[in-house]
Amino acid sequence: MAPSEIHSLSQTPITAHSFNADRSQVAVSLNSNDVQIFARQGQEWKPTDVLSEHDKLITSIDWAPNTNRIVTSSQDRNAYVWQQTQDPQTGATIWKPTLVLLRINRAATFVRWSPNEDKFAVASGARAIAICSFDPEGDWWVSRLLKKPIRSTVLSLDWHPNNVLLAAGSADMKARVLSAYIKDVDKRPAPTVWGEKLPFNTICGEYTSPTGGWVHAVGFSPSGDVLAFASHDSSITLVYPGQQALYTIKMTSLPLLTLTWTTENSIVAAGHDCQPLVFQGSESGWELSGSLDDPSSNKSAGGARSGFGGAAPVGRLQSAAFNTFRNADSRGLGSATSGAGSGESELFTVHQNTITSVRPYAGAPGNVAQVSTSGVDGKLVIWDTTAVTPATGLGGIAGRLAAMQLK
Repeated sequence: MAPSEIHSLSQTPITAHSFNADRSQVAVSLNSNDVQIFARQGQEWKPTDVLSEHDKLITSIDWAPNTNRIVTSSQDRNAYVWQQTQDPQTGATIWKPTLVLLRINRAATFVRWSPNEDKFAVASGARAIAICSFDPEGDWWVSRLLKKPIRSTVLSLDWHPNNVLLAAGSADMKARVLSAYIKDVDKRPAPTVWGEKLPFNTICGEYTSPTGGWVHAVGFSPSGDVLAFASHDSSITLVYPGQQALYTIKMTSLPLLTLTWTTENSIVAAGHDCQPLVFQGSESGWELSGSLDDPSSNKSAGGARSGFGGAAPVGRLQSAAFNTFRNADSRGLGSATSGAGSGESELFTVHQNTITSVRPYAGAPGNVAQVSTSGVDGKLVIWDTTAVTPATGLGGIAGRLAAMQLK
């Protein structure tokens, strides 16, 4: 099925993206130390602001829908909270950064606001997770560190709906559920399937990757009663702590890097296979049901597909020779060995490279109607979650590269 919108924001990779509440603006990291904010103008996205404070690559962005605050993390070991204020000199609205005291000595790798937006979690390469809350006396954000069982870089995080529990996936091949309860911030949480007494740094669950791969993505179901995590061994695992059940789906395609729940019984996940896959099931079992993309349909090289923002070059750049050199430079793709034309150097998927992030776009938690994906190819794509191409005959990316030469 065709996606509803396709936007080519850049020729450089999109490391992370996050929309504001009404989806009129999007913050993206274009593989740099700046955050670019784009605003929708008709059928296009136009750059409006640049958030410049980090010294190194920005690894993650999250835009709080209710408080309208942006939090960013970076390889410079810092995180900043950005809030719109009025410039006292010009009267213009600007984004003001506030430094977060993370107390880590390695790169910050991932960041997410809690559901109540009164704290956020920052993953790091320092074998720790910083749980940050605002200190009104010092007028800054302070952190407490979750460190106890973590033995390697934390790669992904997700908050439980109760604002206390936190899921973490790390390079020590473990997915964990930890308590991030802060006494002065959180109310006493109600009992859940993960436990009743939840002081800070309580380990509520620890699960190992099936064949020892890094855990790239974790996610709680809308109810918080199920945990999903994707590993570098091309598997996705579903954990039901209440029923003591665990289901693993092993795929023949490339590993997944990111996932999001759309309903209590449906997940959209994506990664190196360049297409968003749909998994469905329940406590009785899970399966790969299909893809939001249709890789069997032949896409014309450089042409715009349905939706907005086609990426076709114009004028003298509309040539097979230029496309060949551009693809070799930005995507690492060589010319086709058959010499049939530039169309053979394009993948049969909408995204032409790894998908780095998939996030809910439209709908309520538990009933997500659309999701957004961004990738190394510089595209931002909006997908309808109901338009699923069945898994029958759906192969991995390796089976679709017959006419391509990778170098």
